[in-house]
Amino acid sequence: MNVSVADILIDLIGTACVVIVFAYVVTRTRFFTAILDKQFSFKNQLILILLFGALSIFGTYGGIELPSGAIANIRDLSPMIAGLVGGPVVGLGVGLIGGIDRYFLGGLTCLPCSLSTVIAGLVGGVVYKLRKGEFVLVWQAALLAAVMESFHMGLVLLIVRPYAEALAVVEKVSLPMIGANALGIALFALIIRNLIIERRTAAEKDKYRRELERREYEMETARGIQQSFLPDSPPQVEGFELAALSLPAWEVGGDFYDFIPIPPDKWGIVIADVSGKGVPAALFMALSRTCVRANVAGNSTACEAIRRANDLITQDAESGMFVTLFYAVLDPKRKHLNYVNAGHNPPLLLQGSAGNVILLEASGIALGVMDDIELEEKELELASNDIVVLYTDGVTEAINEKEEQFGEERLTAVITQNTNLPAQELIDKIKEEVTVFAQGQPQFDDITLVILKVS
Repeated sequence: MNVSVADILIDLIGTACVVIVFAYVVTRTRFFTAILDKQFSFKNQLILILLFGALSIFGTYGGIELPSGAIANIRDLSPMIAGLVGGPVVGLGVGLIGGIDRYFLGGLTCLPCSLSTVIAGLVGGVVYKLRKGEFVLVWQAALLAAVMESFHMGLVLLIVRPYAEALAVVEKVSLPMIGANALGIALFALIIRNLIIERRTAAEKDKYRRELERREYEMETARGIQQSFLPDSPPQVEGFELAALSLPAWEVGGDFYDFIPIPPDKWGIVIADVSGKGVPAALFMALSRTCVRANVAGNSTACEAIRRANDLITQDAESGMFVTLFYAVLDPKRKHLNYVNAGHNPPLLLQGSAGNVILLEASGIALGVMDDIELEEKELELASNDIVVLYTDGVTEAINEKEEQFGEERLTAVITQNTNLPAQELIDKIKEEVTVFAQGQPQFDDITLVILKVS
């Protein structure tokens, strides 16, 4: 019978389609993925042996008829793949199904063809063992198929007699058999490799997601711990209004403020800004706050308290970090404020009587830079309606889309235009103005405010 090239092409496409569909469907079953995960059981091995055994039988009957009348089949493809995926047991089982079926079909080459199918499954299993269960690359699978089909042809020449007839068969089918099986196994291996990559990618994404969730949980916990360092609410001080706000740029930040009771009837007011951001700044913030608190109550002057705090901070400041700080001692009865400034932004004093704005400047350097620092302590007498605004540079250095900073002038303007507001509402107003000014630009630095308003 004459077979046209078109007929061969149609048969080849049809066979390839069956292999692709089979490969796609089977590789998505839980039995197959369990084998990929090396979760072997009698049930999943048996199911795969039967499924791939059926494909091996199809490979015999679904062969491609050549113009010479010979048929190129892909029977050996199935046991090879089964062995590469499931090891020697699965490969041998599939090889036996395909081989026995071929043997009982009879014919001149029944014995070598049957043996070749069984050996193909065993060889696939041996490769599985040698690679410790790692599936081969596509080109390696195609090379294995080419080698096994060459071996198949060798068995035919070795076993079949008369030799002349064996040679005639080999000459007709060797190249088509090698090509068909190499192409078929390459398609199958490509689908399996893609599945392995998909599963590996999914596992990595899942691992990354879990790690991200863990870090988010840890950061949220750290944020909660850090927020617990800050006062729950400002103290109630007769004749004064106190309010505060702290907004970290990241989950945790380096700014902090504090209200520290100083017996018998004074209050220490602190605002500080640690260099850097994130977790390192948060840890240094906790250290600095502890050192300041530990030295405030036992020292009579603001200068002495902060100098001693600096000595402790400097001992542990091996990371090169430092903290700017403004510390004031409020005497409510005398309406006096004694303060020192360790390299911090000078707070603004809006005098209620005259409407003047004064910077509370005092010489001093940041804490943690060096031992035995010198700080200038100043005293300020407060009057009714005076407003003292302590802030960190996250307020004045907030930028808009034009790269313009909010600046001290805008901050002063907001304060002078809203002197009638209570302390907390004034803080909310400043926050609102900074937000509007930034126009959706990300916050790049911590924002902290403390307002002291004289009644």
